[in-house]
Amino acid sequence: MTIDDKAIQKLAKLSSLNIEDSKKEHLKEELAQIVSFVDNLNEVDVSGIDATFTTIDASQPLREDIVTNDDTFSKHVISHAPKVMDNYFIVPPIIE
Repeated sequence: MTIDDKAIQKLAKLSSLNIEDSKKEHLKEELAQIVSFVDNLNEVDVSGIDATFTTIDASQPLREDIVTNDDTFSKHVISHAPKVMDNYFIVPPIIE
């Protein structure tokens, strides 16, 4: 993967950062080094090594879902919301 001006612009947009033009070259070099390091990890043969950590066999204790008709809690939450209309939270738009 090559880090070019287009990749820097996309990263800046996705991260909502304003990257100064004077720092873009230095950032491209640093990101290229990081990508190069990660590419080196792909060359390591780990086929004969057992995983030392995995979440596949782990279990998460679950609780039973119990439906109640008591709306005391929801009224309490709604009463602390900054903006509410018809028992719904009003949030600012985030999509341009």
